[in-house]
Amino acid sequence: MASQGDLQELLRMFTARKVSMLAAMGHIKSLQAKNLKSIEQIAEAPLTTVEEALKDAKLAKGFHTACKSHSKKPPAAAKRGAEESTSPTSKKPRLEPTKRDLDYSSMAPDDLEASLELPLVEDEAVIRDTIIVTNRAPLVLAFAVEVLRATMPEQPPSSRLSLAQAVVSANSRSKAVSIGIEKPGGEVPVSEGQPKVRVLGREIPVLKRGDYTWSGAPSKDDGGGTSTDAGGGRSGTSAQGGKKTWTASSTLTSRASTFVAHAASVSNANLRPSLIKQLMTERPDLETATHNAWAIRTSFGNSPLVQQASFDDGESGCGKFMLEVMKEANVTNTLVVLTRWFGGVMLGPDRWRLMRECVNDALASQRRTATFVAGEAAVWGLDTQDTKPTTSTVGMGIHRPEGARNYLLRSFGSPAAAEGGPKKTVTAMNDEKMENLGRLLGALRIVVESWSGVLKKDELDKRAWNWYVAVRPDVQSGPSGWGARGELKLSKILDLKRNVG
Repeated sequence: MASQGDLQELLRMFTARKVSMLAAMGHIKSLQAKNLKSIEQIAEAPLTTVEEALKDAKLAKGFHTACKSHSKKPPAAAKRGAEESTSPTSKKPRLEPTKRDLDYSSMAPDDLEASLELPLVEDEAVIRDTIIVTNRAPLVLAFAVEVLRATMPEQPPSSRLSLAQAVVSANSRSKAVSIGIEKPGGEVPVSEGQPKVRVLGREIPVLKRGDYTWSGAPSKDDGGGTSTDAGGGRSGTSAQGGKKTWTASSTLTSRASTFVAHAASVSNANLRPSLIKQLMTERPDLETATHNAWAIRTSFGNSPLVQQASFDDGESGCGKFMLEVMKEANVTNTLVVLTRWFGGVMLGPDRWRLMRECVNDALASQRRTATFVAGEAAVWGLDTQDTKPTTSTVGMGIHRPEGARNYLLRSFGSPAAAEGGPKKTVTAMNDEKMENLGRLLGALRIVVESWSGVLKKDELDKRAWNWYVAVRPDVQSGPSGWGARGELKLSKILDLKRNVG
């Protein structure tokens, strides 16, 4: 498997030859299919094998030569490298920010996780003497990343970064609205049945990442090395309790008429009355609606025969229309209830669009909920501010982990040097920020691990937010303090460590 350094260098070699980033990722995937996963393996492979993988003789020849040149390290440099590796003051490998959005579909899971590596320093003596300068948002991000490592060990680093960024985004948004910097509204609506997890006390809507597996996942036998809640529950899961029978669509309103749909799985058509009664009990406001139309489609075993029925409840043609939508989606063994509060204005053909959107949203929400098992499936944090997502699975934007990582790498500076001192280069300042981030993450890991064996996951999640509030930099309240930076002594974080004595 290619290391992070190899992967970035391979990308650089391709893009230096005027190959687009997307094409470069495709070439790397083709090389990996030939078991050429590192620069050294490519350099030692026959040119014909490289040509077969790249399908371009000219590109293959130049690329193969570049790999050979890269692998030939001068003796003096090799000697110096050996000396530096044994030196206690040797430099750590630099972790570079990601310059472009990653193409997740073209990367092996372990390669994706390796590309998102974060620095880590766990020397308490070094950490305790460190002072960093930062604003509050990236500090929340760092807290969330390390807490998720303990409360959701089954989530890969890419998911933790995505979820942590979702927390930061939600906190920043609510703060901006509360102090008048932004106006409320404008978010992408999230259906009632969308799966959610709890991070630092906040409910985060999530999207399952299919059958995503990575080599660092904890085995089910050891339970990930963390404790479960009393009664077998998991922290990090939604506070909404167990799996719901009904899932809801987003609520749509047009000219004073309001529409919402609910969907439920059903194994037998005879269960319809009791399921609808249950829905009305859970949502008594639905009984105040003008119409509660329903449609049901059921099948038995592998039989191609489908039994279906519908009821308009005064919304002319609604039942038959819902059956058609369900048939188009190849949905069976499902009951859908479409509710409308009539606003006094006839909508004309637009009502069909609104009904279709509600029914499709309820069915999509049902599928997402049915396949999601909190605490097991890898997830993305949904970005409700992204109205035009470029990366989505079912039309919803996600918080990109490489963006969260880049934010961390550039956010933790050092106090200003005394006047008259030498000026630092940009590279030196970036290296300093990376080192400070490693020390911050190390401090947080020491604290979280000291408590993870004695606190339940949900209690650890709650306490982590209180820890953040206790150590965050002091800034002015109101708009004047928005984005302001302040100093943070990492010793304050280490002082939160559980006192075993």
